[in-house]
Amino acid sequence: MARAKGNARRLGHLISLERIEEARSVIDPVFLDTPQFRSDALSEVLGADVWFKIECLNPVRSFKGRGACTFTHLNKDRAPRPWVCASAGNFGQGLAYAARAHGIPLLVFASETANPLKIARMRSFGADVRLTGEDFDAAKDASRVYAAERESTFVEDGRDPAITEGAGTIAIEILRSKDAFDTVLIPLGNGALLNGIGTWLKAHSPSTTVIGVGAARAPAMERSFRAKKSIATEGSVATIADGVATRVPVPEAVTTMLEVADDVLLADEEAIVSSMRVLFRELGLVVEGAGAVTLAAATAHKERFRGQRLLLLVGGGNADDRDVKRYVCGG
Repeated sequence: MARAKGNARRLGHLISLERIEEARSVIDPVFLDTPQFRSDALSEVLGADVWFKIECLNPVRSFKGRGACTFTHLNKDRAPRPWVCASAGNFGQGLAYAARAHGIPLLVFASETANPLKIARMRSFGADVRLTGEDFDAAKDASRVYAAERESTFVEDGRDPAITEGAGTIAIEILRSKDAFDTVLIPLGNGALLNGIGTWLKAHSPSTTVIGVGAARAPAMERSFRAKKSIATEGSVATIADGVATRVPVPEAVTTMLEVADDVLLADEEAIVSSMRVLFRELGLVVEGAGAVTLAAATAHKERFRGQRLLLLVGGGNADDRDVKRYVCGG
């Protein structure tokens, strides 16, 4: 692959193009080279050339294994143990999977309202999971305090460059397609996925429009994008798309987002549920709410994308039995 001019430059909070490329050599292959294909049915529905990048067919059912493996490779021999993080469930699974391979104990703080399936799966990968607080950001506050008091390693998704760079390897695979994409829609939670992919795309495919998609009930990152500074929201961020339910943005992630994202859209609950059902019906995928936000946004804004070559990233498949019955199957 040809290198972009200035390949060693770093954006935002020290995201390195060179390290994104290097990350492919340290990520467990089970997370790499994920399916990417065109959907005839959804191309017809949306009036665009619609492609999907599927990031939920792996042991942790999300893209999070990429960044977790990259961080673990770089820190396994130097970061004090145990490691501590906060997670809505997917990052905790990814880090538990990577840490277990090196015998690193991991304590995950999750909210008291976290998805039961995600809690069970984090524990299945060896994590000690502690439930505290009413949402993800409250759990993060508790995890940060715990790690500081015990001089443990606090791992923050969205802040550490290695995690973002691992997620950025997805963009290398996206660009293997013969023709460039006009627009790529990426789920937007704390920003690691958008920032990693966006950094690579802006360097190697500058004509591609990069759009993040969040949930309307958790608009902190969208508001931060509009205001061009980090803005926290108050009150509940309860949404079926819990994987993107950020209330307090990571300032460094916002800085990078402003450099690599062209726009941020929000998907409402009804559109997310509808898209979960469409992905099951048309692609045979059972996805969680956060995995359906890109299709929800593409559908809501289909006139904007009409005639474009469009790629939608599907980032998470940790839907529990309750959600599958209620939302996917409509029971």
